[in-house]
Amino acid sequence: MSDNRQSLADLAKLTEAEPEAPAAEPTAEEAAAPEAEAAGAAPAEAEAAVEEAPAAETPARSVRDDRRGHDKGEDENKDGVLTQGPQIQAILREQQLDKQGRAYATGRRKDAVARVWLKPGTGKITVNGRDQEVYFARPTLRLIINQVFDVADRVGQYDVVATVTGGGLSGQAGAVRHGISTALTRYEPALRTTVKREGFLTRDPRVVERKKYGKAKARRSFQFSKR
Repeated sequence: MSDNRQSLADLAKLTEAEPEAPAAEPTAEEAAAPEAEAAGAAPAEAEAAVEEAPAAETPARSVRDDRRGHDKGEDENKDGVLTQGPQIQAILREQQLDKQGRAYATGRRKDAVARVWLKPGTGKITVNGRDQEVYFARPTLRLIINQVFDVADRVGQYDVVATVTGGGLSGQAGAVRHGISTALTRYEPALRTTVKREGFLTRDPRVVERKKYGKAKARRSFQFSKR
């Protein structure tokens, strides 16, 4: 026991007598390392900010834009049609006039065919040599004929001479309107978009359905009797 106590006492004296080792001074390379890290952190953070920038600031060019050659940032609707940016302007057609300075056109509706000559005037409309109020006695038929001038804002500015054959009065009024619409766009090509938007340049394909054999009319059947 005495030997063990003596050895422990000697060990305690030795540990108290030994001075603590001074902290090692940092070398020049170790001292410069934090400054280099701080200097390199700024470019790294800048690169990260550029990578994390929102897509709205630098919109990506889509495949459709690359294919069509459109600019960046142009909006498209659900059908892929551009709603912003430059649009293709319609090419105006040439004015088509005869030797008398009139525009000629043919109009059709049902079984009626109308030939129409149009020239600047006071708004007089002649159909088969008679005034429109005499030939088309019903106001609704005259309203149909003058629809084109109302849409194009040309009421009372053109005289019309028309000859119409075939069909009834309703079909003939539609044929005259079709002819007036085409003739007006040939005299003033700038009005084509306005008239076409209303559907007056389209030939109405609806005609009377033919009668079928075994039936009273196109679809009307004869009366059926069991007895």
